[in-house]
Amino acid sequence: MGNEVYEKIKAIIVDTLAVEEDKITPEARFREDLGADSLDLVELIMAFEDEFGGRISDDDARSITTVQGAVNFLAAKQ
Repeated sequence: MGNEVYEKIKAIIVDTLAVEEDKITPEARFREDLGADSLDLVELIMAFEDEFGGRISDDDARSITTVQGAVNFLAAKQ
């Protein structure tokens, strides 16, 4: 399941942040490595909610800073 979640998250990131797929690694940080700003992060969280269902609280959203962090969080919610 983790790999499937990772692939979905990667597709959302490519679509939302318009970054090249090869820049997206588990260790990639949304702000520092992928160039996301505050609005991008909000859009990412909303896209994750749409794709995976449920709501991500503001506190949880702030704690998700890397691609792997998003995978871990969303896989645990499934």
